[in-house]
Amino acid sequence: MSTIRVSDDVKERLRDLKRDDESFDDLLDRLSRQDTDVDEIAGCLAFADDDGDLLDRMDDAHDELSDSLDGHVGR
Repeated sequence: MSTIRVSDDVKERLRDLKRDDESFDDLLDRLSRQDTDVDEIAGCLAFADDDGDLLDRMDDAHDELSDSLDGHVGR
C-alpha cells in the first residue's frame, strides 16, 4: 500500500467523482482504466449503420433539440 499526496482542491474534485459505494482506491482504479481515445470510439460508429439511417436520426435529433432550445431562448 502506498500513500499519494494531493492538494485539498484535488481531493475535493476526486470526492465529487467518487461513487457512493467506491473507495478512493476504487475511484482511481476506475479512472485509470477508462478508454479516452475519442477517435477510436467515434470510428466504431461509422460501421454501426451502413445504410446511413443512424446519421439521419442523429441529424433529426440535433434539429429537434436546436428548435426546442430556440423556442425556450426566444421567450
